[in-house]
Amino acid sequence: MQTLSAEKTRAGTAPAEPKRAEAKSAELTGAEIVVRCLQEEGVEHVFGYPGGAVLYIYDEIFKQDSFQHILVRHEQAAVHAADAYSRSSRKVGVALVTSGPGVTNAVTGIATAYMDSIPMVIITGQVPTHAIGQDAFQECDTVGITRPCVKHNILVKDVRDLAPAIRKAFFIAQTGRPGPVLVDIPKDVTIARCEFSYPKNLSMRSYNPVVKGHQGQIKKAVQLLLSAERPMIYTGGGVILSDSSDLLNRLVNLLGFPCTNTLMGLGGFQASDPKFVGMPGMHGTYEANMAMQHCDVLLAVGARFDDRVIGNPKHFAQNPRKIIHVDIDPSSISKRVKVDVPIVGDVREVLTDLLALIEVAGGRPNAQALKAWWAQIEEWRKRDCLKYENTDKVIKPQYVVETLWKVTKGDAFVTSDVGQHQMWAAQYYRFDKPRRWINSGGLGTMGVGLPYAMGVQMANPGAQVAVITGEASIQMCIQELSTCKQYDLTPKIVNLNNRYLGMVRQWQQIDYGSRYSHSYMDALPDFVKLAEAYGHVGMRIDRPADVEPALREAFGKYKDRLVFLDFITDQTENVWPMVKAGKGLTEMLLGSEDL
Repeated sequence: MQTLSAEKTRAGTAPAEPKRAEAKSAELTGAEIVVRCLQEEGVEHVFGYPGGAVLYIYDEIFKQDSFQHILVRHEQAAVHAADAYSRSSRKVGVALVTSGPGVTNAVTGIATAYMDSIPMVIITGQVPTHAIGQDAFQECDTVGITRPCVKHNILVKDVRDLAPAIRKAFFIAQTGRPGPVLVDIPKDVTIARCEFSYPKNLSMRSYNPVVKGHQGQIKKAVQLLLSAERPMIYTGGGVILSDSSDLLNRLVNLLGFPCTNTLMGLGGFQASDPKFVGMPGMHGTYEANMAMQHCDVLLAVGARFDDRVIGNPKHFAQNPRKIIHVDIDPSSISKRVKVDVPIVGDVREVLTDLLALIEVAGGRPNAQALKAWWAQIEEWRKRDCLKYENTDKVIKPQYVVETLWKVTKGDAFVTSDVGQHQMWAAQYYRFDKPRRWINSGGLGTMGVGLPYAMGVQMANPGAQVAVITGEASIQMCIQELSTCKQYDLTPKIVNLNNRYLGMVRQWQQIDYGSRYSHSYMDALPDFVKLAEAYGHVGMRIDRPADVEPALREAFGKYKDRLVFLDFITDQTENVWPMVKAGKGLTEMLLGSEDL
């Protein structure tokens, strides 16, 4: 068994205990044990693709009906779908792939989940134990390849270790800082036999998640917050993953402070609330970035101060401020920005204690100072940095997203791929609820949008699901249209088709003298015919007047069908505001006039 990853095994709360087998039973094969373990964990869906090394497991899946297996068309999509299943449901996503190329195809999905701290269990097949290291057919060093992009991985060489390994995998995946855990099972282990018992109690000396934040540090945080004159609350994906949105909303409303959510934290605080100042960072709002830079007390909750949020750390440090940082992972604290009050602990536990202390203290921030601070923020808001010039001649991508928000009443699950369309989705679809915005933040993986939608819909049957994508991203996993047909999945694909690798083109325009090297897509398929070939509905929309009718038809008349909406959008539109690499938060480009 591999040692636990030092980076991602700190702090957290144990998951609710599922029902577990306590008594030993008759001998079972390893394949039967895998299925029984998944049943003990209450797994309802497994996303996978069969192959030689896992055929005994698939044979046992065929014999049971307690969970459903979803056959994807590519292993990468299996892991992406399991990832989104977890993001949107509070459950652990499960993927099953075979050895060799099955594993290597899955690595992109595993790395995507790792970067965004998503709890998942990936079960992989391996060549027989006697063939490991012999360059056997479809062999690869799964443990070695995945070690940098998993929270933990385990190679099971003895069938007696199989049930404990899977039990540990589920526990480690969802405690502390969550993340993907991989269990690699040689084929001969799946046919070996042993008595089966699923461990009820779990104890690991090397892994002791911390739950409670330090009370002394929390008291210091309360004192700073109540004495602040220019406060700011900055939150990230940790609020979503810890199911702390309700507590965050209570805290912001109690104090009356401005709040910003990162790309991964959108929906953590209600976007419709005036105290929400928008997303911070590279494509954040002017008011959010200015408030981040000029606040005197910054409360960071479940966020990493990553490069896309604060820009140049030296520039960010120019203005003196007191920083309180709440995070489950101590390695994230003071990693890029020195903080004054570090609080290591589960976000939900810390916010609960923080709120209790504020309410007991009975104090409130300086009302006059806070009023003056809000007046300054409102001045920054007047820049209206997300304003764009709409037209009746060409479709603006921002208008499509705003219309999608209007048609779905802001209540859809929205998955996105990566690029300009991702940023427009984050800027113009106003999320009031957590776990409704599903995107690849840390790794920035193109191709996730459609398999993400599959996972979301399996976890949330009957919900409205929209995929915001581009003509380049959608083609990376477009074969999953077949999976959607097989399982009657009905997301609405909103393709913002500008015939370019949009974000690449934007950077080439700004930083590379408008030399558009290999960013023009000049051999695109007819997406309408392609969707129809897979048995779905296709629409091509090239007039602004047809945008809303098309979306209403997709979510109305065709609510029970997958609809591919190919919106032909303005090729020249860029994402603004923008903080260029190496620049500070206040060095924003607000439009092409700033170039």
